[in-house]
Amino acid sequence: MSCVVPVVDYEPPTLGATPDGPRLLRPRRTGPPPVSTRNPHPPPRPTAPVRAAGGFADAALRRVLEVIDRRRPLGQLRPLLAAGLVDSLLAATSGQVAHQHGDGAARLRRMRVQPVGTDGSAAEVAATYTRGDRLHAIACRVEQLATPSGLRWQVVALHIG
Repeated sequence: MSCVVPVVDYEPPTLGATPDGPRLLRPRRTGPPPVSTRNPHPPPRPTAPVRAAGGFADAALRRVLEVIDRRRPLGQLRPLLAAGLVDSLLAATSGQVAHQHGDGAARLRRMRVQPVGTDGSAAEVAATYTRGDRLHAIACRVEQLATPSGLRWQVVALHIG
């Protein structure tokens, strides 16, 4: 059974912040510029199933963040998430206020999709999102399921940090 697991609520202070004053400036870099470590051979282009999993995961994670922010009703997640995940998400977020300290809405920033297996029917997704000036992590596993109307993607595991 999949469920949402809450993460310990610990946020370190903002880099360069002082308890009683403005943020400090970072020191200037001196010396030669960094040497490029770019790979001269770029990785192969993602396959169609990986692109499909990524597109679905992007839309699903954006909706999850919108539900947490209370910008979208919880019922709209039911077709996207496995049966127990919606209830777990509701239980995990029921005591939280999304807009603590006026930080604003969550925004999905970067996402990485890693296919699981060779048939392209499952993928693990790691992403980052921001809320105000803080960076957070979110991850999920998506799988392709057979339904009477055809194949469709579904989030089967979710972890919000």
